[in-house]
Amino acid sequence: MWEFSLNMKTENFELAKFLYNNFSLNTKKWKAVVTSVEQNGFISILIAVDNKYKEFLQSYLKNCIVEVICTVFKSNYLDSNLYLPLQDKLGMNAFKKALLNFDKETDRYLVKKCLDLEKDLFLESFYMFRLPILKGKWKELVTLANENREYLTSSESFIDLLKFLVDNLEICEEEISIYKDNQKNYQILISDKLYQNKVFSEDSLVSSIIDLSPQKINLYCDEDSRAINLLHCLYEDRITDKSKNILNEVAKF
Repeated sequence: MWEFSLNMKTENFELAKFLYNNFSLNTKKWKAVVTSVEQNGFISILIAVDNKYKEFLQSYLKNCIVEVICTVFKSNYLDSNLYLPLQDKLGMNAFKKALLNFDKETDRYLVKKCLDLEKDLFLESFYMFRLPILKGKWKELVTLANENREYLTSSESFIDLLKFLVDNLEICEEEISIYKDNQKNYQILISDKLYQNKVFSEDSLVSSIIDLSPQKINLYCDEDSRAINLLHCLYEDRITDKSKNILNEVAKF
């Protein structure tokens, strides 16, 4: 039987709860036992599995921990250290998401390289003391943005930098489609399936698209809105406006 304990400070209760629920759901196929204990200022997620499934479970846990460091911890780092001139919510959400995803594969590599699951892991300590190269990399990115904050007071300059970041993200999805519903929310479809099973507001649409980093965007929104205009600025030739095709078909009848 292989046993492992992932430990977090109680201040990260919501993150611990999220991980516990995911571990419980996604390790059933290996008949893993998952439980949690809270004591002495820490929440411990305890996992045990038959040795024959050890490598599968370790690989799964590594991917989860890497993703937490490269999303949750990096997001918190950006919030604490990024000082930019005020933009509207849509623009700032998009800019932060672009920084979050910028060179993410290297971030993942650096975390995975240092990650050892042969012994129990204290998540915050691992982040603070084992990943100085990663934090130095993030510091360089934030410093560059902060040092150019005056340049970014111009909306045109802000969009230019945002476009540069978006153009240099690794492609994650080959093709997505965007629709607008009757409640003025947006739906994102990937292979005809609703992304995250939810709708997106105008302020969150662009940042969600940046997260997906698509090669091609099919747009079924015949409108002039801040979000759609920003998408056109950022993705240009990657966008195909399908709404006009629909209107042309309707006009034939």
